[in-house]
Amino acid sequence: MKDKPLNAVAPVGADDSLSRLDHLAGIAQRLLDRCRERGASQAEVSCNEERGLSVDVRMGAVETVESTRDRGIAVTVYFGHRKGSASTADLREESLDATVEQACAIARYTEDDPAAGLADAALMARAPAGGFPGFDAWHPWVLDADRAIDLALACEAAGRDSDARIANSDGASVGSSAALGVYANSHGFVGRERSTQHTIGCALIAGQGEAMQRDGWYTTALAAEDLEAAAAVGRHAAERTAARLQPRSIATGQMPVLFAAEVARSLVGHLVGAVSGGALYRKASFLVDAAGTRLFPDWFGIEELPFLARGFRSAAFDAEGVATREAPLVRDGVLQRYVLGSYSARKLGLATTANAGGVHNLQVVANAGGLQDMLHGMRRGLLVTELMGQGVNAVTGDYSRGAAGFWIEDGQLAYPVDGITVAGNLKAMFGAIEAVGNDVDPRSHVRTGSILVGGMTVAGAG
Repeated sequence: MKDKPLNAVAPVGADDSLSRLDHLAGIAQRLLDRCRERGASQAEVSCNEERGLSVDVRMGAVETVESTRDRGIAVTVYFGHRKGSASTADLREESLDATVEQACAIARYTEDDPAAGLADAALMARAPAGGFPGFDAWHPWVLDADRAIDLALACEAAGRDSDARIANSDGASVGSSAALGVYANSHGFVGRERSTQHTIGCALIAGQGEAMQRDGWYTTALAAEDLEAAAAVGRHAAERTAARLQPRSIATGQMPVLFAAEVARSLVGHLVGAVSGGALYRKASFLVDAAGTRLFPDWFGIEELPFLARGFRSAAFDAEGVATREAPLVRDGVLQRYVLGSYSARKLGLATTANAGGVHNLQVVANAGGLQDMLHGMRRGLLVTELMGQGVNAVTGDYSRGAAGFWIEDGQLAYPVDGITVAGNLKAMFGAIEAVGNDVDPRSHVRTGSILVGGMTVAGAG
């Protein structure tokens, strides 16, 4: 972002995050000692703290201003294979004692679960001299409520003023948060993390009466200087909203469907959900026993990259302290592995993939150019820019979601469409992917460009 006041970072001496991490680490160690004193064979503690500011404006007036300060302490104990957990937000010693006692009491009355327990000690991440790397994730933003309101108002005004067809607004928002976390366990592992995230967004309404259309845009980043300018966000929101006016439906049929980058990552999300441990050991996935099989075209790949600078999910260790590592999820179209923490891995008779808590930055391999290049190559079909509903069956892979977007004719945007449904089966859709663009949407830990699926059923007006 070019606006210099926006780029202001915490002045020297004002950032107390390291001392607060020390404080949380001290609490974690004391709680582990108390768990051990009460006879727990293993224990783990998570301590989290978050501070944030968010403002919302609408039609030039302030609607909400919210400042938050949250914290939480979670204690899990194991008596052999019996597990108990309890949590608190109260840091008084008597409350911490009661939390440990509650976790121990729960564990004493639960049944043995052979898969329960900490991740193996040999898998714990080892901190280099100076501590675990931070991956450039800590960028506090000096942002008071007045400045945040000014930015939100400027964002909305830029959108409303940029096109006479913008008749109304759903508002603009600005938010900033800073999170600290400590995870420690009885293997002797102590991991500390800190990160920031900042967002500017705007949603606008074009047209009148039943012809109204709504759309928007947002920018989000770990560092304020990586945000788009507030006015640019508003103008982009206005462009997207006005472009949706006078939509049509289309005839039902089979056709190529191009998922714009901002919605294409949902397809990757469905894949991750289907190959995650909980769904697999419960047999609630259409990809049970799929590791080692071809799901995608032979050029397709997805890499997990946990060490990216300013990555949204960069980390040296997962939620159990296991060392993360760069590893393919899909290579040459073949599913290489599942997404597992230690519990689900044991349930499946496998090893953890260091994914307790989720995946760490997925990069989808591109084989095509930008969106315009993909439209030209596609020639005729549907561009999807919005998906609605939750019509995905995780057990069968059946896929059916409401959609809106644009009809493509001769490689160009012809007219907006809505009131349609795109349907298929995820396994077949994965195999039918023809191209992935290089127009990566940077606003997520799933980094992908637009994805072209060669043939899907689109239900329209007839």
